[in-house]
Amino acid sequence: MKLETDEIARLSGLSAEPESADPFHERLQRLVRIAGSANALAKRSGISQSGIQRYLKGGEPTRKMLITLAECTGVSLLWLMTGEGSEFAQQPAAKAPPVEDDTYAYVPLYDARCSAGHGAWNEASKVLAMLAFTAYSLRKQGLTPSRLSAVRVDGDSMSGLFEDGDTVMIDHGRNQLEAEAVYVIRLDDHLYAKRLQRLLDGSIRIISENNAYRDIMVSKNQLNDLEIIGRVVWAGGWL
Repeated sequence: MKLETDEIARLSGLSAEPESADPFHERLQRLVRIAGSANALAKRSGISQSGIQRYLKGGEPTRKMLITLAECTGVSLLWLMTGEGSEFAQQPAAKAPPVEDDTYAYVPLYDARCSAGHGAWNEASKVLAMLAFTAYSLRKQGLTPSRLSAVRVDGDSMSGLFEDGDTVMIDHGRNQLEAEAVYVIRLDDHLYAKRLQRLLDGSIRIISENNAYRDIMVSKNQLNDLEIIGRVVWAGGWL
């Protein structure tokens, strides 16, 4: 005679896994499965890994966070918030963003010269435009369009490499310090494009291209205060 799962669990001294009492939490878990993992969801959304884990453990995302999570996974915002309607968003063709094809790929340019708070790096910003690049040029550089975004440089600290108002493209898939290179970072709730250099003692030197600005040292014990948004892989501006 075949025993049911609950009966087997009872006889073995184990309790069967209870159904989640929080349907919203189940929908968040569904987003993790769509992205592939919690880490992948963090990278795709621009929300910190700690933020994603906090939501999965019962934290309440803000409205802007919900919009970000819905957009980056393609689910319906109404479904994510309430569980009603279709799981996946159905966008009218006239309002749909540019569709990538074999010729062009589109990268969002954010109005994100600085960012406050501890949510997504672009939480307080809006998309100003979609920048078109040939899909071939991105593939040649090993870049995935869905992991890219662009922001404008503010100030003259990187003068000689970037000028005030120049646009830089960020690869969010490279948000760990691999080698000395230019990264977009968040420090003291502001965004900066800076050259990073890891020292032998584990600390990180933040370097400005303009010699008028002194280097900033972030000790090994202070690395949690430094968030690497992604590596700068392209820059452009009007001459």
